[in-house]
Amino acid sequence: MFDQVGFGTEGTAACGAGVSADGGSGRWVYAFGPGFAEGGGDLVDELGGKGAGLAEMARLGVPVPPGFTIAAAACRHHLKAGGFPPGLMERVDAALRRLEREAGARFGDPRNPLLVAVRSGARASMPGMMDTVLNLGLNDATVEGLAARTGDVRFAYDCYRRLIQSYAPLVLGVGAHRFDALLDSYKEERGLVQDGDLGAEDWRRVVTLYQEEVSRRTGRAFPQDPAEQLHEAIGAVFRSWMNPRAVAYRALHGIPDDWGTAATVQSMVFGNRGGESGTGVAFTRDPSSGEPGLCGEFLANAQGEDVVAGIRTPSPLAALRDRQPATFARLRALAERLERHFGDMQDIEFTVQNGDLFILQTRTGKRSAAAAVRIAVDLVDEGVITPDAAVQRVDPAILADLLRPVLDPEAERTLLAQGLPASPGAACGAVAFTAEDAVRLGAGGAAVILCRPETSPEDIVGMQAACGIVTTRGGFTSHAATVARGMGRPCVVSARGLRIDLARGEMATAAGPILRAGDVVTIDGSTGQVALGAVPMVRPEPSGPATRLLAWAADAGVVV
Repeated sequence: MFDQVGFGTEGTAACGAGVSADGGSGRWVYAFGPGFAEGGGDLVDELGGKGAGLAEMARLGVPVPPGFTIAAAACRHHLKAGGFPPGLMERVDAALRRLEREAGARFGDPRNPLLVAVRSGARASMPGMMDTVLNLGLNDATVEGLAARTGDVRFAYDCYRRLIQSYAPLVLGVGAHRFDALLDSYKEERGLVQDGDLGAEDWRRVVTLYQEEVSRRTGRAFPQDPAEQLHEAIGAVFRSWMNPRAVAYRALHGIPDDWGTAATVQSMVFGNRGGESGTGVAFTRDPSSGEPGLCGEFLANAQGEDVVAGIRTPSPLAALRDRQPATFARLRALAERLERHFGDMQDIEFTVQNGDLFILQTRTGKRSAAAAVRIAVDLVDEGVITPDAAVQRVDPAILADLLRPVLDPEAERTLLAQGLPASPGAACGAVAFTAEDAVRLGAGGAAVILCRPETSPEDIVGMQAACGIVTTRGGFTSHAATVARGMGRPCVVSARGLRIDLARGEMATAAGPILRAGDVVTIDGSTGQVALGAVPMVRPEPSGPATRLLAWAADAGVVV
C-alpha cells in the first residue's frame, strides 16, 4: 500500500539514452512505458502528481500510453531565466526518439505520424488551473497521413481543429472565444447543432477557417513544424504555472508559488475514433456519499476535454458497461487494483480507443465531507488503513462540514429545476452570473449562488466567493462538480430547467419566473434541486461513520 502524497515506492531505475542529470535536482527527463519507468512515485515533488502516477502505473503494468515527464526543476528555471535550461531540448528530443520506437510511429512523419499531448502536473492537484495541448504533431501534411493511416478523414481533421483550438490561445495569444464563435457560426450556417453532426468536409473547412483566423490575428501561418509545436507547447505549459487562475487557486489553497509544474509528453490515444471509442472519468467510490463501487461518467466518441469542460453532458459510467461490457470489466478491475495500491479512493481518467482501454491519470479523488468520513471508516473496515490513519486522514474541519445545514424536508418550495447532485449540502443566496459579480456581491456581505452555463478555471475566484454553484450543462465530473467538492461548496450541475442568457443578465426557468442578478434561490446539492427564494433549513446530527471516527479520535487523544 502506498500513500499518494509521497507514494513510498522503491528507488528509480536508471536507463534511457539522452536522459541525463541537471547537476542539481537529478534528471531533467524521465521516460515511462509498458512495464518500465525511470521515475517513480517517490519523485512526486519533481514529476508532479500526474507524472509520478503515470510512472507508478507503468511499473504496475497498467496500460498507460508511453511518454516522458520533464521535471518541475525545468519549469522553475524557465520561469526564472526566461528560457529552457541548457541542453534540455536535446534531452527532450532524445526521449522523443525513444517514444517513437515505443509507439511504432514518427513525430512529424507524413505517412505514419506520432501525435503527442503535453500535460501540466504539479505535486498538488490543481484541476483545470494550468494548460494542456493535445494532438501535437499535426500539420497540413501529417493530417493527410493520419487520415490515410486510419481510413478516417473526419477523425483526422477533428484532431487538427482541436490542436489549433488549444494551441493558438495558449501559445500564439489568439483568444479561444474567437474559435468558439467561428465554430458556432459555421454550425448555424450549415443548420448543424452538435459537433458530432459535422462530417469530414465540415471539419476540413473549419480547419481552414481556424488557420485564416490565426494568420489574421498573428500575421503568420499556423506553425507547420512539429518540433516547433512541441517546444513551444512545453514552454507555454511551464508559463501556465503563473497564469492568473493558477495563481488565484494557489492563494486560495495555500500552495507555494515556487513549486512549479512538471510537463508530461505522452503518446496520444484517441477517444474520438467512433462508436467503440470514448473517454471518461471514474471514481473508485462515490465522491459525494463515499458509497463503495465504481462510478463516474463516460462520453462516447470524444476526447478528454469534452468531459471536464462541460461542453457536452456525458452519460453515467453504466453507458460504457452497456456498450462494452468487457472494457468496463477491465476498468473495474484496474480501479480496484489502483485503490488498493494507493490506499485511498482514486479519481481515474481513461480513454477507450477502438475497444482498447488506456489509463491517463490516477490521483487521490476530491470528495465531500460526508464521503471523506465514510471512505476513511470503510477503509478501516476493509483492512486497508488503521483507525489512527483514518483519524489523521480526515481534517477536523471536514467534520464541521458535516453539520452544514440541509433543507428542511417538511418545508414547502417552488421548484425551478432538477439537476444532478454534484456536491452535497444546501445553500441560499443571491444569483450572480459572472465570477466578477459573485466577488462583488460577496464582498458586500451577501450570500451568493454562482449560476453559469458551465464553469471554467477562470471562474475559480467567483466559485470561492459563492456559497453554492449551479450550472446548466456538464456532468458529475465536470469542472464545476470537481472544484465544488474540493471547496466544500454545494453544487448542482446539468440543471436543464434553467436557461442562462449572459448577454441579457437573466435566467429563464421551466417553472415560469425569469430571474435576474440579485434574485434569491436555494439549492440542494444532495438532491439536485434548485428552488425559488429562501427555503428553511435544519442542521443534521452526526451519526454512523462520523460517530465512529470521533470515537477513534478520542481514543487517540486527538482534539476535533
